[in-house]
Amino acid sequence: MKIELPAVVQTYVDSSNRHDVEAILLCFSAGAIVQDEAHEHRGSKEIQDWIATTIEKYKFQIKPLSVSNPDGETIVAMEVSGTFPGSPITLDYRFTITGDKISSLTIN
Repeated sequence: MKIELPAVVQTYVDSSNRHDVEAILLCFSAGAIVQDEAHEHRGSKEIQDWIATTIEKYKFQIKPLSVSNPDGETIVAMEVSGTFPGSPITLDYRFTITGDKISSLTIN
């Protein structure tokens, strides 16, 4: 079954699976915030560094399993596989979308 995602989230997933740092970064607004692994990354430079480091460290692939939209947030349960203990795992990716860009992403 195909999961219907907002366009920018689908682009984020596709770009992430290609490990295309620049294309992933283009999904985010200039002042976006990412929270992952108990760290906060603010703005384009910090988010670009987070993307590159995460790809290098985990060589991950993500697969959307389900999507919900409570309180204006888009929550996508993702199967995440890569070079980390316990792979694959399921994580919630919580997106806030403003216009056609991701303004906030929390992964937990």
